[in-house]
Amino acid sequence: MSAQGRHASQGYAPLAERLRPRTLGEVIGQQHLLGEGMALRLAFESGQPHSCILWGPPGVGKTTIARLMADAFDAQFITISAVLGGVKDIREAVERAEAVRGGLHAQRTIVFVDEVHRFNKSQQDAFLPHVESGLFTFIGATTENPSFEVNSALLSRAAVYVLQPLAEDDLKQIVSKAIATGSLPTIESEAVDRLVAYADGDARRLLNTLETLSVAARSEQLEALTDAWLLKVLGERLRRYDKGGEQFYDTISALHKSVRGSDPDAALYWFVRMLDGGADPRYLARRLIRMASEDIGLADPRALRLTLDASEVYERLGSPEGELALAECVVYLAVAPKSNAVYKAFNEAKAFVKKDGTRPVPMHLRNAPTQLMKDLDYGKGYRYAHDEEGGFAPGERYLPEGMPPPSFYRPVPRGLEIRIADKLEELKRLNNQKG
Repeated sequence: MSAQGRHASQGYAPLAERLRPRTLGEVIGQQHLLGEGMALRLAFESGQPHSCILWGPPGVGKTTIARLMADAFDAQFITISAVLGGVKDIREAVERAEAVRGGLHAQRTIVFVDEVHRFNKSQQDAFLPHVESGLFTFIGATTENPSFEVNSALLSRAAVYVLQPLAEDDLKQIVSKAIATGSLPTIESEAVDRLVAYADGDARRLLNTLETLSVAARSEQLEALTDAWLLKVLGERLRRYDKGGEQFYDTISALHKSVRGSDPDAALYWFVRMLDGGADPRYLARRLIRMASEDIGLADPRALRLTLDASEVYERLGSPEGELALAECVVYLAVAPKSNAVYKAFNEAKAFVKKDGTRPVPMHLRNAPTQLMKDLDYGKGYRYAHDEEGGFAPGERYLPEGMPPPSFYRPVPRGLEIRIADKLEELKRLNNQKG
């Protein structure tokens, strides 16, 4: 009997379900968390579940890890979708947890909330008393930064584990496992490479695509899947990988470097490649804001404002109309004068403060809102710059006592920073003149 025939005779189960890991050792990827001696592996081996947030992109195993944690601790597993659920679902979860808590066969409960960032503050707050009382262990899954999307009170009670996109080798293992189930014929290496590139680190996307291919392969009774057949079946969905299968983050890197290198044509090309590949324009807008801050800075301060305006235009118009504003922004950033002087200065200042001691604020710079503080000489001798000629108090010191001028900020000879450098040189001359 052919592989297709054997599959047809089996009770149908989605490919993703048939390949879902049943043990921790079967999990593919995330070895920085699940490998021997790693944080999440130790949590499994501790015998004591704890509340946590699993943060990572789609299709990297967040739900699988939560289910395996419930299995490891023999816990009742309750799933709530924050997209579809609400306070009613939370209340029902509480009731189910209370029902299995007592008695001779007491059982722990793990409540898994998928897309937890979709819950509002009051919905997230509803978990707090039950997490604190130990009624259940809370596990939240999110694709968004929990620092911004999860309430600080809930976040403080949960460990945060960061999951990474699956590597190419990980995805190829999944393809091999799918073939081993008998639901797919062999797949030639070029076609596997294309599938892996299309999945872009997302196992769910890969498995859904393999499911589609499984149906098509059975209908055509194929012995092997070729790259040409793959392109015919999936067509437009794979178009962005026709030139070699570059990964998502390689492409955004090419866009960033083209902007930094002042090549508007290359920048537009990579920008359109990302749009064509299905990248979220809001993600591109965020990256453009970063470029304006990191690579243009004060050489052209208008760049940051224009980038924020382009992002707002996209929010108002959406796709495809709003994409033109982002394209205009890409060209402007590419041709703008470049400076990373502030970026470097900021990093140098952070490194200095991290290794330096806590220097006291000089007395003349301290605020003196009370008479006692004035009597203690807080603010004494401070020179109000606006009362000085030219709005500048030559010779006044604003650094802690004994700290030499660090010269973090060094303007580049481009754009507005040429004038900024001239200004700083003039202020330095006045300071030296004052002695």
